Amino acid sequence: MSEVKQRNRWTIAVLLAVGVLVNYFDRVNLTVSHDALRADFGINDITFGFLLGAYNWTYAMLQLPSGVLLDRFGVRAVGCVSTLIWSIASFAAALSRNISAFFGARFLLGVGEAPTFPSNAKAIGYWFPPQLRSLATSFFDAAAKFSSAIGVPIIGLLLLRVGWRLSFAATGLLSFLYFIAFCTIYRDPAHKFSDLQAGAAHIDGRRVSLGYLLRQPKVLGLAIGFGSYNYVFYLLLTWMPVYLSRALHINLAASFLYTGVPWLIATFGDLLVGGLLVDGLIHRGWNANRVRTTILIGGTAMGLGLLGAAHAHTPAHALFWLSVSIGGLSAAAPVGWSVPSLIAPGDSVGSVGGILNLSNQISGIAAPIITGFLVNGRQSFAAAFGVAAGYLILGIAAYIFLLGEIKTIPMPAHTLPVS
Repeated sequence: MSEVKQRNRWTIAVLLAVGVLVNYFDRVNLTVSHDALRADFGINDITFGFLLGAYNWTYAMLQLPSGVLLDRFGVRAVGCVSTLIWSIASFAAALSRNISAFFGARFLLGVGEAPTFPSNAKAIGYWFPPQLRSLATSFFDAAAKFSSAIGVPIIGLLLLRVGWRLSFAATGLLSFLYFIAFCTIYRDPAHKFSDLQAGAAHIDGRRVSLGYLLRQPKVLGLAIGFGSYNYVFYLLLTWMPVYLSRALHINLAASFLYTGVPWLIATFGDLLVGGLLVDGLIHRGWNANRVRTTILIGGTAMGLGLLGAAHAHTPAHALFWLSVSIGGLSAAAPVGWSVPSLIAPGDSVGSVGGILNLSNQISGIAAPIITGFLVNGRQSFAAAFGVAAGYLILGIAAYIFLLGEIKTIPMPAHTLPVS
């Protein structure tokens, strides 16, 4: 491969990472606005839980259509439209005059951001050979954690100074600038890597039906396992500042700063373990399936550290267990996101990614709502963390018994040609 092509692909990896960084600013913005929105709109924890999940409703509904559109029209066309929509949604939130309008803005944000992760998975499959995909994937997946690490304290302190409306306007401006950058820089490559021949040929151009993919144990195992990861991810993304402030009696400004610690650990776990270590071991000749499976299952098991946080009585103990939990899960995440391009038959990576992210967003809807109900009713986070731990155990079982060996699913007898 030419030096120019190699340089271009890492530029693409960085571009995708910046996009995730920006769109997660839009997500954490709501998290840090908890007290301000309760005061302005007069809502309780249950309503706030539904508001936290509102974005995920439209996001989830559009996962399967997004995958189909990506496989039909390509990453660039879908990406340019989606980034513009999510920019508009951020400005709409800033202008909302009542809770109904705010819900509408969050629904629109879900529409705009729905193709992001399936699109990124497909782009990585286009630009990178299998032995580099975990590292490339860790760029954009780590950006989601780094966004929380820096976004919660920065946006939280900005909110305390200028109010929640201007903080949403600020993220809207960042989103619009990214829209311009993406449409200017990103191009689908002329030559796309084949999983079967490790970059030596064009990808198999045949597509398979969603029904066929949904019947595959590997796809279901990946969806259930990764859904359990995303449940914990969204629980912590949406409720961690409130947990630190309420359960451990930390003032709001300090809780914004403390929240950054576990997410910073998660960023390094994502990049160093899920990215560099995985690809480094595979490059040295270690069994690729064994490396990926070990990190995927081991990292998910570390997520059970959430049970330690459920019974913590000091900020130090809470931050330790939260860091163990989200750090381990984050190490597994790039492997999980690289799997669609490794198991998808033909040119169906977008569709497999859409199925995966549909499961993720069902978790993203459920986690803040269930947590809101449990916290409002019990005035404690212990039960909410226990529910998350139970889902993680189910996810580990799905990886072991359904996903199994990470290899390409056979093509069905009848396939759909790309039109």
